[in-house]
Amino acid sequence: MRTVGRIPKNFIDELIARADIVEIIGARVQLKKAGREYKACCPFHNEKTPSFWVSPDKQFYHCFGCGKHGTALGFLMDHDHLAFPEAVEELAARLGLEVPQEAGIDTSARRADEPLYELMTRVAAYYASSLAGHERARAYLEKRGLSRETIERFSLGYAANSWNDVLRRFGAQEADRKRLLDAGLIVERERGQIRDGERHYDRFRDRIMFPIRDTRGRVIAFGGRIIDAGEPKYLNSPETVLFHKGRELYGLHETRRARSNLKRLLIVEGYMDAVRLHQAGIDYAVATLGTATTPEHLKRIFRLVSDVVFAFDGDRAGRAAAWRALQQALPEAREGREIRFLFLPEGHDPDTLVAEEGREAFEARLSGALPLSEYLVRELSAQSDLTHADGRASFAESARPLFAKLPEGVYRELLLERLAQVVGLSASRLQELWTAGRTAAAPSAAAPAPRTPARVRLSAGRGGLVRQAIVRLLHYPAIAAQITAAERAGLDGSEEAGVPLLRDLIDDLQARPAQIPAQVIQRWDGREGAEVLPKLLEREEVITDAPAAAQELRAALVKLAEQAAGKRLEALETKSRTGNLEPSELVEFKQLIAKLGSRDARRG
Repeated sequence: MRTVGRIPKNFIDELIARADIVEIIGARVQLKKAGREYKACCPFHNEKTPSFWVSPDKQFYHCFGCGKHGTALGFLMDHDHLAFPEAVEELAARLGLEVPQEAGIDTSARRADEPLYELMTRVAAYYASSLAGHERARAYLEKRGLSRETIERFSLGYAANSWNDVLRRFGAQEADRKRLLDAGLIVERERGQIRDGERHYDRFRDRIMFPIRDTRGRVIAFGGRIIDAGEPKYLNSPETVLFHKGRELYGLHETRRARSNLKRLLIVEGYMDAVRLHQAGIDYAVATLGTATTPEHLKRIFRLVSDVVFAFDGDRAGRAAAWRALQQALPEAREGREIRFLFLPEGHDPDTLVAEEGREAFEARLSGALPLSEYLVRELSAQSDLTHADGRASFAESARPLFAKLPEGVYRELLLERLAQVVGLSASRLQELWTAGRTAAAPSAAAPAPRTPARVRLSAGRGGLVRQAIVRLLHYPAIAAQITAAERAGLDGSEEAGVPLLRDLIDDLQARPAQIPAQVIQRWDGREGAEVLPKLLEREEVITDAPAAAQELRAALVKLAEQAAGKRLEALETKSRTGNLEPSELVEFKQLIAKLGSRDARRG
């Protein structure tokens, strides 16, 4: 991905303001005009009656069926399965804009990577052409059961059995050799090993080449599989400015091209496994590039889908890899996500098994894959004899550090019940003992339990004023400029639900004015209140125009300030009966009496 530094917030605002959400979504979903808005069958879930609406005025979309909603940027992330920086680049390119970087961030890597992408593309094409002219390499792929269409789809190639084939063709000048080195295509010799004056040699020799692509389809690295016997069987590109092995998934680009509505990913270990599964019609398979599953892999996976199946060989190495994957997956396990494990018959990997039994039989195995919770229980049970107390205690002790990795939520509570069932205790008692054990073991180092951020709640009573104010700001964000310092200060004493969000909105919009609702929604992504604002924007509200919205907003702020002042006066009055008012509180008490008294006189 090109973008390296942090993207300025004002550029995101500009993108949202200039984008046409109807055009962006209309290029991917068939929209139909419905009054001032557009409707369609939702692209995120199956439905026959349209419940997906797009508002050109708000620059916002919402599905009343599944609840998906967001801005043009959010749609690109959800529908095209792009990470945030990639979605920004996609939208910027559509608008003919260059993505800037924040001041003080070195962007030299961003400028330098374009020639590297071009080089990787040229080398991949060369490897592909070499395969076409090399009978032994073609025979190997044919023996592995790959069709011509599959070979072309994945752009498979062949690296010649030469120490300098790529070096000679693409490294004529010193600058060219520097790029080859930066891309990981050649290796620098150690001192004393220089041959014929040449300090470099090709990294890949006599191997079937698998181009590794990023989500935009650009070649960022290669995996090379040896044809005959030899070690290593697979050789990957090293870490480069383009390639970080712990983040990338082989076949993800091809999967996204095959399925616009991606719901499940099948994670395998090898390039050939992923390619062969795609050829069999299981086109949601991706590989982890010969490395263990990392937290970065999992975070990326769960941005795309909520259903993941890990497929491992049935041998000892496969079981060990599965256990490592489970431990990495625990922090991502929560309600709404499904993580399962498939173990293949001894002597098989996904490549050979799907070739032997076909797509339907293989997918039948997927449907019977073990849920994470049951796999966890099965493995721990195998390590202990559960027929007596000692074994069950050992089970509980082994489970405790694994359970601690789970995030708070329903899934954690359900798994606690499952583990307690095995131990033979109630869930509350097991949790109590675990907590007590942790405290006793390290009382000085015990950290407070992580707090779940409080959700913003807007009550139906007085919270209606807060809701009214926020909705007016969402629909007409420019009216924030009309709020005076005194009106804003009146909120500081209010304890009504949602007032902190209202204050933040006013402060943000006065510091950085916005023109449309979508800009506000996008700014709040990831902040407290992010889940509330879209729901308020979706509500049908009768707001005639900006002047009316400004008047209603200011009226709500005045009422909230008066309510806060009234509550404060009551508190001071109660305290005054004891005679314990501080001098500053006495002054405040008199000021509030005068202020609220004059207000009542005006109303009378």
